[in-house]
Amino acid sequence: MYRLGIDVGGTNTDAVLIDENLKVAASVKCPTTADVYEGILTAVRAVLESSGVNRSEIAQAMLGTTQCTNAIVERKHLAPIGILRIGAPATLGIFPMVDWAEDLKAIAVDIAMIGGGFEYDGKELAPLDKEAAKNFFLRLKEKGVKSVAISCVFSTVRNDHELEAARLCREIMGNEVHVSVSSEIGSMGLIERENATILNAALYHVAESFTEGFARSLREEGIVNADIYLSQNDGTLMTMEYARRYPILTIACGPTNSIRGACYLSQLKNAVVIDVGGTTTDLGVIQNGFPRESGVAVTIGGVRTNFRMPDVISIGLGGGSIVREHGDGHVTVGPDSVGYQITEKALIFGGDVCTATDIAVRLGLKDLGDKAKVAHLSEEFAKKALAAITELVEDSLDAMKVSSEDVDLILVGGGSIILPEKLMGARTVIKPEDGGVANAIGSAISKVSGNYEKLVDYLVTPREQALEEAKTEAANLAVAAGAVRETVEIIDVEDVPLQYYPGNTNRVKVKAAGDLK
Repeated sequence: MYRLGIDVGGTNTDAVLIDENLKVAASVKCPTTADVYEGILTAVRAVLESSGVNRSEIAQAMLGTTQCTNAIVERKHLAPIGILRIGAPATLGIFPMVDWAEDLKAIAVDIAMIGGGFEYDGKELAPLDKEAAKNFFLRLKEKGVKSVAISCVFSTVRNDHELEAARLCREIMGNEVHVSVSSEIGSMGLIERENATILNAALYHVAESFTEGFARSLREEGIVNADIYLSQNDGTLMTMEYARRYPILTIACGPTNSIRGACYLSQLKNAVVIDVGGTTTDLGVIQNGFPRESGVAVTIGGVRTNFRMPDVISIGLGGGSIVREHGDGHVTVGPDSVGYQITEKALIFGGDVCTATDIAVRLGLKDLGDKAKVAHLSEEFAKKALAAITELVEDSLDAMKVSSEDVDLILVGGGSIILPEKLMGARTVIKPEDGGVANAIGSAISKVSGNYEKLVDYLVTPREQALEEAKTEAANLAVAAGAVRETVEIIDVEDVPLQYYPGNTNRVKVKAAGDLK
């Protein structure tokens, strides 16, 4: 049996087939099209033709997509929503969406802040104002709203009021309404957690579109026996149903797929990964085989959020980046790019735009296209361009490191041909075979995870007991998500003291992951 992994990028759509021994049976790279699903179909057909694998032998299909990210950044296809915050009177000082761009605020049809919520120690601030909640949901029903975001102060400590409000919402608006609950999405920090919940609610149309579209694409190609999964931004997989509930978790799955793929191809559990695409270069860190998560609030489309996201630096450098020589003789590369038009516009393919890929071919880093078409570029110019490319990457590499020591470095992505094999700050530089489709490989070989987070007072519950209970809960969540229990292992444990809380309160956060059933 085989796994089909697909990753849709801004420039290319990559597809791979992985056999039951997790070996790459076939891989292809196709230009991403304006119609995303046409590009997916093209890639699927190409990889099946290349491999000769019978469609009935594909047992699992995995997709990594940037559609949710694009929807937020471009302000397209976002659903009209209602926003309910439970926390009056304590949280009335700051209104929901207070610092959002006006064009993005337009998704909110109605907003209400009602009584309820909790203190940091779990004590009730005020009873949940059920009547106010009911009246709000009735207004939304009259306006035809189909998606609701519910947040509550300190719901990460107690989510009773959020869950009760969600129950009332479905009771009044019907079970078909999409309800996003903040305690299931974000972490500590009301505003950032609320922001993530609002975005999740607004993405439900997009989620339905890409999940159903992917399933339809597979059916059209005769792949009818495969279980379908979507990549999420912590480097693991989720089911179609889960993706429809939490589409926000697909954001940044592209870089994490590349990191997971790089980990698999290199067999390194700890390293820095540089993924060079056609337009951008992403740098991330492998820790114990999984992407290092960001410890700070992450901005998406100008909105601050705090749900789990990989610690990634993106720079405007790729194989299609445009190279320019200025009047004073200095050379710049990017940030603009010819993107998926590289096979039309790059010099080596008969175009008239000098790209980073042209520089790589001119200096002999890669034999690609017609090298005679870049022979007119002076060696001095090409070396200046390479120096500019190298400086951009080395500066970003330095920013990703946590010490001055050199690190192991893995280069992946179709655009990695533009980078030299020696970089300052790197102890070793590895360019694995099949690294050009590391993102699709990462999607295909990903595990299923469970994440558990809780505030614990060690004066009440001893530390060892609390950690063991958290590990058990995380493992159970991974199994519930589709992992084989025998394969589940604890990936990460965080135990952070919270000085502003009473007693000896710590935030305990555990991540477990296992193989797909």
